[in-house]
Amino acid sequence: MPDHHPLTTALFALAALPSLSLAAPAKVDFNTQVKPILEAACTHCHGAEKDKGDFRLHTKEDMIKGNENGPGLTAGDLKKSAIYSTLILPHDDDLVMPPAKEGLLDASQIEVIKAWIEQGAEWPAGVTLEVKPRIDFVKHIQPILEQNCVSCHNPEKDKGGWILSSKKEAFETGDNAPNITAFDLKSAIVHLTTLPEDDDDLMPPAKSGGPLKKEEIAMLKGWVEQGAVWPEGVTLKAKEKGAAPTNNPDTLELVKKIHAKIVATSQEKAEADMKSYDAKVPKTGAPYSMVALKSGEFMIGSPDSEANRADDEGPQVKVQIKPFWIGKYEVTWDEYEPFQLTAEGRNKDGSRKVWSPDDKPEDLISQPTPPYQPMDFGMGRNGFPAICMTQHAANKYCQWLSAQTGHFYRLPTEAEWEYAARAGTTTAYFFGDDAKDLGEYAWYFENAPNFQYSLVGKKKPNPWGLYDIYGNVCEWTLDQYSEDTYKNWAANAAKGVLGNQWVPSKTPYPHVARGGTYDDDAEFLRSASRRASEPAWKQQDPQLPKSIWYLTDATWLGFRIVRPLEIPTVEEMFAAWNNGVARE
Repeated sequence: MPDHHPLTTALFALAALPSLSLAAPAKVDFNTQVKPILEAACTHCHGAEKDKGDFRLHTKEDMIKGNENGPGLTAGDLKKSAIYSTLILPHDDDLVMPPAKEGLLDASQIEVIKAWIEQGAEWPAGVTLEVKPRIDFVKHIQPILEQNCVSCHNPEKDKGGWILSSKKEAFETGDNAPNITAFDLKSAIVHLTTLPEDDDDLMPPAKSGGPLKKEEIAMLKGWVEQGAVWPEGVTLKAKEKGAAPTNNPDTLELVKKIHAKIVATSQEKAEADMKSYDAKVPKTGAPYSMVALKSGEFMIGSPDSEANRADDEGPQVKVQIKPFWIGKYEVTWDEYEPFQLTAEGRNKDGSRKVWSPDDKPEDLISQPTPPYQPMDFGMGRNGFPAICMTQHAANKYCQWLSAQTGHFYRLPTEAEWEYAARAGTTTAYFFGDDAKDLGEYAWYFENAPNFQYSLVGKKKPNPWGLYDIYGNVCEWTLDQYSEDTYKNWAANAAKGVLGNQWVPSKTPYPHVARGGTYDDDAEFLRSASRRASEPAWKQQDPQLPKSIWYLTDATWLGFRIVRPLEIPTVEEMFAAWNNGVARE
């Protein structure tokens, strides 16, 4: 028996197959509906350059002609239109078109072809089909949506009322639904991605990683043009976007240059040389003050008898502290904002998009990308504590200040912070065990005006001259948080291991913040009270991955700086300024 051509075989099979139906179909437009499907799925094998099966369909004449086995298209007659009959063969049939290995057409696309033929197969004069790339939802579109859109358009956060997690929701929800219309490039999912970068309606917004790349926009356009096929059962989840290499100059080599400057600049060689001092940030003139603290030892944590004690505050363990300077005040917006807001274009990791190896070290340090909104949240800037920065951002500020001044600044270790807060005392607060006098020294829940932070330095200092060490905003330390920190230190002490201890970071969360906030009750302002950071501190951040610079929900978190007398090695400096895992 001679072999039958696929077109002939399909014609015999057609009568035995269930027919797809489209009730009262709307008029099908060839140019906007049929043409994109054929150009993406058919013409690469049956077009001007290739005539597989001796069949071309790039012109109306060629499609009607078919081949020796019969016509490819007969207006109004599905059984005499191989262009349709081959589409509805079983998926495992060797004759089905397009071949299963290339991906069958979706039922919605087949319905368009069917309705077009039944309506007379109108083909505008002079229109010739080209070859266009075929867009596959799972391969091409799903990654774009999951990496750029779903984090803001999901059941938990349906910005604009639009949910992208499932096909039904994606096509039907939204304040201006539908946001996706098959074959219509006016669909919001395409239109809003092509707006200017400074347009407020751009999707995704520039502050959330927009605009999309040209090739991503082209994929979305092609997908909608070809019918916006979304396979049944495919659901979307927010995914991280792979970061592109940035050739960041903020490396160990840069730290070597900063280290050399610090070694050449620092004059104090011994503890006796240390004096408190006032200074200004060289690049901006913003003032800051440092208080000199002598070396010593103390019992970190709280005794079992202390009221409101938490389990992670013990057991108490003796810690030795080397001499250091510490900020008299929390770092203010006057100091921090010029570091946060810069005119240079920056990559996600904070590196400058345009830079030269000859730039000053302080200009090559990674700095924050533009914030989503003013990060003081309307609570005040001049003289108020800077807030909402990640520990990574605070570390980089310390590096930026160090490169300018020639002094090594970093965050305090948890042990240094408590040593400075206690100021030689052993009671719950540096003024005693009773919280009745707390309002003289701290802004907290009972006295914070308008339930927000206040100007620094307006309350009494602790015995060592430090202001707002309790309350106002809690303060970053360098340590990774563990509820077993002191237990581990006690075990080391039993082995004779003491020192200026701290816990280097291995994960992005949690880290330790200290001192309590304007929104806390008195018990959380005790010298021993510890707070562990968590992802919820940046829950409102619309980006994916979340920003490495901002904690959008931690409007009560800031920091103060320290400067140890002992200059560490290059590697130790690098570890302090790049502590933890910046990427989440």
